[in-house]
Amino acid sequence: MTVLLAGPLAQKATAQQEMSYIGELGFTAGGAHYFGDINTTTGLRAVKPTVGIFYRKYFNDYVGARAHFRFMQLGYSDVYNTNEFQRRRNLSFNSDVFELALQGDFNFFRFEPGSYDYRFSPYLTLGISAFHFNPYAYYNGNKYFLQPMHTEGQGTSAYPDRKPYSLFSYAWLMGGGMKYSLSRRVNLGLEVLFRFTQTDYLDDVSTTYAGISAFPTKADGSATLAAILQDRSNVTGAPIGVQGRQRGNSRDKDQFATIELTLGILFTSYRCKF
Repeated sequence: MTVLLAGPLAQKATAQQEMSYIGELGFTAGGAHYFGDINTTTGLRAVKPTVGIFYRKYFNDYVGARAHFRFMQLGYSDVYNTNEFQRRRNLSFNSDVFELALQGDFNFFRFEPGSYDYRFSPYLTLGISAFHFNPYAYYNGNKYFLQPMHTEGQGTSAYPDRKPYSLFSYAWLMGGGMKYSLSRRVNLGLEVLFRFTQTDYLDDVSTTYAGISAFPTKADGSATLAAILQDRSNVTGAPIGVQGRQRGNSRDKDQFATIELTLGILFTSYRCKF
């Protein structure tokens, strides 16, 4: 009788101590890149750094959800463009971006960290993020933030319909990656994530030139910094920034993407699943 009961009792004790994954604290690092009015050909000439931290909640072996905070830098310049108009336009920008994202992760394969058979899976990730940006440019070696300059006439009497743009926006996220379990406690991964933003001013470029007349001169009659930064084409030849001439493409929003290495530390609990 003792021998017969030993098997079921041992199985029950094992079941009661079965390990379950409840969450994952992770860190990410990689590169970020911008696509928009200054980079219209998806060129990859200005990859900049990104770092992040996330917490992922596991629901089962296939589905999880996470909150992910990232800091990244974005930028581009017309000097990288071969199109004659863009090269003559000579605009550029950089921006620090702070992003908080909510993402759902869907594994294509069953994923059980630490196991021999289920330690690898590609995955799809979808979500939404809110982010803060603040484009700036350099002139004579000095850094100037562009949004307060109203470089396309925003908030001026000449363009009452153009309102100053917000430095906060949101984006729809779509991407994918691969993850591999090194042990029961540690995961490694690689993720590519694309953002469809809801702003066209990530680069401070969207519509047409306001023209030099939209910017009042200084007391001595010289051009203000805003007037200079709205049209930088004089560096490459005769100025092209006449009022109404196309400066950007307002029909399409700006976009950006990241590629990141991920390191995750798993949290577990022991409980009976049946």
